[in-house]
Amino acid sequence: MTEPQDSWRALDDWQHGRHRQPAVTNGYAIASLVLGIVWLWWLGSVLALVFGHTARNQIVASGGRQSGEGLAIAGIVLGWIGVATFVWFALILGGLSAIIP
Repeated sequence: MTEPQDSWRALDDWQHGRHRQPAVTNGYAIASLVLGIVWLWWLGSVLALVFGHTARNQIVASGGRQSGEGLAIAGIVLGWIGVATFVWFALILGGLSAIIP
């Protein structure tokens, strides 16, 4: 059986805001990761970068109420990999078009 003191302590904690809600995963962070994986040629990579940076700013501003910074960082990294891959393919195709008439 619980002590009455424990019940009063729990009520006091709840009334003074010491009871924290679990952090919610940021939706932009999830979108950034998904677009970084799917890639959608180059558009998905650019959107992954935009959503990833937006998510990180929102997570920092939330003061711990939102989570998902790792998802946002992964989306940003995948976005940059996608952009680099697009540029690399563009350079190769540009070089081949100069070689092959």
